[in-house]
Amino acid sequence: MATERLQFHQMGLDDRLLKAVADLGWSQPTLIQEKAIPLALEGKDLLARARTGSGKTAAYAVPVIQRILASKQSVSEQDVRALILVPTKELGRQVQTMMRQLTAYCSRDVRVADISGKADVSAQRPILMEKPDVVVGTPSRVLAHLNARNLSLQTSLQMLVVDEADLVFSFGFEDDLKNLLCHLPKIYQSFLMSATLSDDVQALKELLLHNPVTLKLEGSQLPDSSQLQQFSIQCEEEDKFLLIYTLIKLQLVKGKTLIFVGAVDRCYRLKLFLEQFGIPACVLNSELPIQSRSHIITQFNQGFYDCIIATDERTVADPAATSKAAGKIKNKGGKAKEKEYSVSRGVDFQDVVNVINFDFPATVESYIHRVGRTARADKPGTALSFVSHTETALLSEVEEMLTGDNAESSLKPYQFKMETIEGFRYRCRDAMRSVTKQAVREARLKEIKQELLNSEKLKTYFEDNPRDLQLLRHDQDLHPAIIKPHLKNIPEYLIPEDLRGRFNPLSNKRRLKRTNQKPKPHGVAKSSFKGKNPLRSFQYTKRDRNKKQSRS
Repeated sequence: MATERLQFHQMGLDDRLLKAVADLGWSQPTLIQEKAIPLALEGKDLLARARTGSGKTAAYAVPVIQRILASKQSVSEQDVRALILVPTKELGRQVQTMMRQLTAYCSRDVRVADISGKADVSAQRPILMEKPDVVVGTPSRVLAHLNARNLSLQTSLQMLVVDEADLVFSFGFEDDLKNLLCHLPKIYQSFLMSATLSDDVQALKELLLHNPVTLKLEGSQLPDSSQLQQFSIQCEEEDKFLLIYTLIKLQLVKGKTLIFVGAVDRCYRLKLFLEQFGIPACVLNSELPIQSRSHIITQFNQGFYDCIIATDERTVADPAATSKAAGKIKNKGGKAKEKEYSVSRGVDFQDVVNVINFDFPATVESYIHRVGRTARADKPGTALSFVSHTETALLSEVEEMLTGDNAESSLKPYQFKMETIEGFRYRCRDAMRSVTKQAVREARLKEIKQELLNSEKLKTYFEDNPRDLQLLRHDQDLHPAIIKPHLKNIPEYLIPEDLRGRFNPLSNKRRLKRTNQKPKPHGVAKSSFKGKNPLRSFQYTKRDRNKKQSRS
């Protein structure tokens, strides 16, 4: 007989916290939350390993808030009580959002500050002068504030959390973290939360934890085949573009989709290629400003658009090795690198239905974290990987990992007959002729300039006018490549017979009927156009009027 699951109301939580949990729609805790929260409330140090999407953030956020609420009953005023270290700025914002949702009914008693952004240390000092109870930040940013004496943890800190702990060392924070430990008190409670228990996590365990309880809850790092379907298809470079075009255009792929590529240039090349066919997509990589990246993720989660083309590189390559366009825009001091970035980790994409590895990941770990963006919590998902002949060895490593990790989790061949879409090949080649290296460079430069403008100059305006921020979209055409209108629509004869019942483009009859209809322009009499294009007629009469004015 199965034992009953422990519920939130059975954990001795504050009523205000329980009310916030109910507002979030959490009917019952996830496995990691059920096991970790009671142990954390007992004061235990925790080393928790659970796969992405399992609710690790709430597993430490709930006990952190509960302990602060309990301690404030005896001591009302105190400095920072909890420090949450994150490897990326995006994750810092998400943690702050989660904490604020959970403190919706006790925001005066539990104040949260996120200092992981790019603002100057001096500009963030007023935030810390207000003595927040919880501080969220990257190790380097927290250390900078400690050295500037904007922050003091020596006497007040009660809890330390390291989220995505396996990324902290790999993102270059080892020295910062070791220096940061000198500013902490001798006794505090620690939580290490991670998707893997790597050697780096073991090293952190020795540094931070005292007699910890280790929670290794899922045997598999990815859900089994009943929740996550994983496929691979052998295809070379040209076939990758042909396949992604037909999958999206013929609606074989539906719903929110993350497409992972191996480099920043590839992001823009694929975006420009899809633009030729009228397929909108956002680009997400470490060159874009943090404000823009966060806004793209927010709008994607809200359903503004369905397709993101992302890189999961940890650093931007040196400008000399990449395009001149990227090299023209640098940080102060000439640096064009950012260690604190990875789309496949620490970013909370919501309701992702499909993950497509357009370029196969370079490591097994990268595969796990990319595919882990879908099939989160109890929702189903699909992962499709394009594999070239040079990547078969990596594919074998992933297959071996999946077989050994969970017998029910496997990477199956995608049964797709490439000959059925051979008729689309000439269209793809036609589109690729417009996606030149020069077009990619121009698109890259235009995107960065545009996002810098949105991120910096309009930041204050959007704070005062939040509704206008909703109108800002990131999936607009970049237009350095020549757009060929005939590529946007699919002739009916090109659609494979198996799909003609599922996909119905605009038929020729309907198109002819639409073109024969008389245009009805707003505010202009129908008789003045006589079947011509209204815009051209307007341009002609305007030009003619200007000529008359110049003559007179």
